[in-house]
Amino acid sequence: MNPGLLKYRLPLIAFFTTAISLCMVQWKVARPMLLAERFIAGAGWIQVLVMALYAGWITLKMQDPGQSAKWRRITWTIFAIVFMGQFALGLAGFEKFLMTGKLHLPIPLMILSGPVFRGSIGFMPILFLSTILVSGPAWCSQLCYFGALDNLSADRKTDLKPIMNKFRFKHVLILTIITITILLRLFEVPTQITTLLAVCFGVIGLVIITFVSRSKGKMVHCILWCPIGTLVNYMKLVSPYRIYIDDSCTDCMACTRFCKYDALNKGDIMNRKPGLTCTYCGDCLASCKTRSIRYKFLRFSDQQARNTWIVLTVSLHAMFLALGRI
Repeated sequence: MNPGLLKYRLPLIAFFTTAISLCMVQWKVARPMLLAERFIAGAGWIQVLVMALYAGWITLKMQDPGQSAKWRRITWTIFAIVFMGQFALGLAGFEKFLMTGKLHLPIPLMILSGPVFRGSIGFMPILFLSTILVSGPAWCSQLCYFGALDNLSADRKTDLKPIMNKFRFKHVLILTIITITILLRLFEVPTQITTLLAVCFGVIGLVIITFVSRSKGKMVHCILWCPIGTLVNYMKLVSPYRIYIDDSCTDCMACTRFCKYDALNKGDIMNRKPGLTCTYCGDCLASCKTRSIRYKFLRFSDQQARNTWIVLTVSLHAMFLALGRI
């Protein structure tokens, strides 16, 4: 194939993946899920085309490892702006901007504590679990609005010192959250109080994003505070995707400064694989002069594995941007 045409192969795959998926939603789901359809009958099909073109364009931009971090940050920021903008409009009383017509707290904690408190699983946990199966930890690198804020705040020179005892803290925190949620359910604590507790948890998270992540140059909220991030750290192992470091690595540790997830410390590099908090975002690839950091997917080559990851993750991002409302 002509090299000039070859670079458009992945964008075309992303275009059709996004278009077909959103067409099925537009065609089969009874409630208008696409925003344009809620205002003008038939306009959802136009939104499908726009989002498919967007997915193809972003895939084209992210093929270059040297540019992928930049475009991931841009598109993730766009996602957060759109999501929070719709949340603000929902608060203002414009119910068409809400997924179910009812306002829900946009705090990642609720994906875990909500089903535990209610004793039933809802739409968001199912959506979350499906992303794990499709593209591993992409939720924590492209699909979470809190993560987008954390990424922006940590946009400075990364502190080379590892976060100490992070897994001890993460495990204690998630067990505490589950225990408290079960107790709130058993004692039938009023919804107003449970909502206030969730809001307080979210506010503390925003404080961590604003001050701690900024000072460390690492996404401390996502690494330590977010219980969904902890779930992703382990649940991503059901996905066939992996990132590894091959033996051409010179242990220069240049990649450490590009990892906002505290997953490329000295011990990780010596073990030849990123730490458990790695989200496969790929920001580190451009820093590796020996191209030792590679994607792995089944029997694909490392380039084919990365290409597949980009197409699936960008397509998910575009679909979430079209559908992801409160």
